[in-house]
Amino acid sequence: MKKILNILLGVLLVVTLVLLVYACVTGGSDASISANLIWGYVLLAGAVLAVLYSAIKGMVENPAGIKKALLSIAIVVVVVGASVGIALSHKGLAIPNSAGGVFDNPTELVITESSIIVTYVALSVAIIVAIVSEIRNALK
Repeated sequence: MKKILNILLGVLLVVTLVLLVYACVTGGSDASISANLIWGYVLLAGAVLAVLYSAIKGMVENPAGIKKALLSIAIVVVVVGASVGIALSHKGLAIPNSAGGVFDNPTELVITESSIIVTYVALSVAIIVAIVSEIRNALK
């Protein structure tokens, strides 16, 4: 199973690098940006599914840890829900594009802004947890 996951990780990394090079070579064309956005959505959905799968698998394998697993799921739902709520409150915004017009597709703007907010929250939590764990290890 570990070998399969390593292969999957390698494939995801190669696809990401190919899309990054494609965007750089084309100078950020609309097609390359769209492909990278779609890939970002796929990765985000995969991450959410992986978190949910891991939580459910943990509940099945360790019934004593159900509280922690449910708390993890609740936190993910709250963070995603809050980010969607914040993004929906910005409805009606129009983002200027390079062609002199505006990009104002509300669905894509909400998905993009929600994804960015969830990423910021996850990054902040990861940094805080890393700092706290290092301090705790240093004090032991």
